Amino acid sequence: MKKNLNFCLIAGFIAAFSLTSCSDDKMEETVSPDQASSAKIDQPGDLEKICYYVDNNWNSTAVLKTSLQNSTDTNFMNAQMTKIASLWGRSNPTLRFVDDPSNYNSTYNAISYSTGKIYYGYAIYYDAKSKGGDIVNAMILAHEYGHQLQYIFGLPSVSENTARPNELEADGFAGYYLRRPNGYNKTNFTEIASAYEFAQSIGDYQTNSPGHHGTPAQRRSAVRLGFLLGQYDLNAANFDYNFFYYYQGVLNGTYKMAKNTVNPEIDAYMSQYIDELKKIQTGEISAEEFKNLK
Repeated sequence: MKKNLNFCLIAGFIAAFSLTSCSDDKMEETVSPDQASSAKIDQPGDLEKICYYVDNNWNSTAVLKTSLQNSTDTNFMNAQMTKIASLWGRSNPTLRFVDDPSNYNSTYNAISYSTGKIYYGYAIYYDAKSKGGDIVNAMILAHEYGHQLQYIFGLPSVSENTARPNELEADGFAGYYLRRPNGYNKTNFTEIASAYEFAQSIGDYQTNSPGHHGTPAQRRSAVRLGFLLGQYDLNAANFDYNFFYYYQGVLNGTYKMAKNTVNPEIDAYMSQYIDELKKIQTGEISAEEFKNLK
């Protein structure tokens, strides 16, 4: 449930490590796998300035940085952070990057914290860029910022015994951002779908696990729904209402016949896509067909 999560991981569970401060002898509390979804994670404070201390969600040899490997990449991510936050009428959260010279692959993750921080690993950034270009990292960052909106506004309005509503809504927020004219401004879904294939692979089939993020097909349908809702100018709460109004119907295999009382004008547009969304989430529309949707 959202209320019990203090952080959201785009790549799901990461093993926790016991960390020792490089400035004193204080030992940080180790978070076990069973506790990972509900434990309160100590956030970096003054230690950031002293030794780039990260936290128990990252390898003990990881370091926190304000930049990526070059200024072009750093400027792109900082500009995207400003654009994403501005889209929702908010100021920027703290964006930091995580490097691990001793174990580069340990930074294959991005985490959004309830304290207004997003930490983005070097490994996931450069792999995403190599496979799909800048749009993939814009999408991942928009997903992580979706979790910030959840923290700020007490979303999602739907809860389950897994992380699925949180993660699917964050996927929806990402799809919405990529379409909006004051966002990434990609009105051709094929560009978004190609980028999203990188992230949908993170979907899982552990449907009873607290960390379940949704199946790959469900994650594809969530970003498609977010993209469709990008036809309209919505605030975070209104997006949440509409996302779950339509998505819950899709998950249940039915279209809600009751009128959308908050935004009835959206119904005529969305009714054209309900069957399509259902077919995406059940796998009737394959990943390859998904890429070619209009």
